[in-house]
Amino acid sequence: MSPAASTETNLRVTTSPRPGSRLAVEVAVPAGRSQKSYDAALEKLSRSVKLPGFRKGRVPRPVLLQQIGPLRIRATALEDLVDAVVREAMQQEAIEAIGRPELNEAFELVLQRFTPGEELTITLEMDVEPIPTLRSTKGFTAEAEPVPFDPARVDELIEQSRRQLATLVPVEDRAAAEGDVAQIAFSGSFVDNGEAIEGGSSEGMEVELEEGRMIPGFVAGIVGMAVGDSRDVTCRFPDSYPQEQAAGREALFAITLLELKTRELPALDDAFAQQASDKQTLAELRADLEQRLREDAERRHRANRHEALLTVLVEQLEVELPETLIQQEVRNLIEQTAGQISQQGMDVKKLFTPDLVRSLMDTSRPEAEQRLRRTMALKALAAAEKIEVAAADLEAKLTEIRQGLSDSAAIDQERLRLAVAEDLLKEKLLEWLETNSTITDKAPVAEETSDASDATEETSAKQQPKATKAAAKPKKGNAAAGASKAQEEGAQP
Repeated sequence: MSPAASTETNLRVTTSPRPGSRLAVEVAVPAGRSQKSYDAALEKLSRSVKLPGFRKGRVPRPVLLQQIGPLRIRATALEDLVDAVVREAMQQEAIEAIGRPELNEAFELVLQRFTPGEELTITLEMDVEPIPTLRSTKGFTAEAEPVPFDPARVDELIEQSRRQLATLVPVEDRAAAEGDVAQIAFSGSFVDNGEAIEGGSSEGMEVELEEGRMIPGFVAGIVGMAVGDSRDVTCRFPDSYPQEQAAGREALFAITLLELKTRELPALDDAFAQQASDKQTLAELRADLEQRLREDAERRHRANRHEALLTVLVEQLEVELPETLIQQEVRNLIEQTAGQISQQGMDVKKLFTPDLVRSLMDTSRPEAEQRLRRTMALKALAAAEKIEVAAADLEAKLTEIRQGLSDSAAIDQERLRLAVAEDLLKEKLLEWLETNSTITDKAPVAEETSDASDATEETSAKQQPKATKAAAKPKKGNAAAGASKAQEEGAQP
């Protein structure tokens, strides 16, 4: 190409930053390039037009202009021209956009200014990868929530396993007591208007006689009844009850005790340990549970320390999050939620209505922004302190993971490598932060003790032997699970 021809087609590109990690790219398209695009559009359209008396592709220009109209030809030429110059400008300036570049004005306005054979200037705007920075990278002070190991949890979990493995035996010589399992028939009505409670009756339902299983007062009303007795029990639905028509209202339940059973717990011996787990002795079971609970407490304490460090690190972050990245992260969060719901056997397509998705898009935004800020803060720390993962460490971890995969060939190896590298880098960055920061434990708050205990139970249950796992979560078909399910699905107590 001659220098003159090159000048006629070369683009003049000017870039300028915009707020929100956006970039404006002004592109001056030479006159020769606009004419060339117009001629190409005419040629393309002539090949698609069929007119009597003319061979395809041989329609004279005046006739073609009359049949198609000059506006359509110019619009086709401009569309092709914009697509081409956007790609070239991005490549020429080595711009890596996030998402698709957009014209900063309506296409119709650009079309009004477009005259083939004359220079055309268009301005594009796009999100670009932000460059995060940190005001400070070390010397932080943070407070973390402690997670102490509670030896009493070992006994609690063993007792839960005993209850799960207990034998239910009929009771006939005494009244119902807490801890029993009652088979009852009942019907309920609202006190204020006498109306029957929808879903508030049963001809035979098993109830664990433990407070918290049913609405307040229901279990207490059964305690003291003998088999065959009937009793009216007044209860009040909690204000937060899921069924709005029942929430906060008083109810009268006519209850008949049909059958009563109690649990005969297995003896605390080696036979129980073998039945409850893969351990041979009770001592081994206790030692195993203690080790798991200690490891769980240490893991959660470490996670709390990292959480505290990330919080103070993000406070040092200076970055403008592009809208494209935020929307991508919001979609990732919604997809994760959908995946979790699908794993529970629910129909995601029916559940995720357009209205729900729009609502989730709004409510997920703060979490999406928080996640992005944490990622950006760690990225800035890695760049500032030149922290990276050694190739040998990455390969060793990949080898370890592949050995644990049943079919490594089915895994996208590049994605696996990127994910493992990201995890290793994050771990290394958090370790560096711990070394270069001061972390103290928050003073324990009495009201939070039960919450911490519940959280420990939930986490450790995933690692317990078979019977202990079952104790942490009732089996399917278990009376306790049935009562909980009734409470969730209807206005049953």
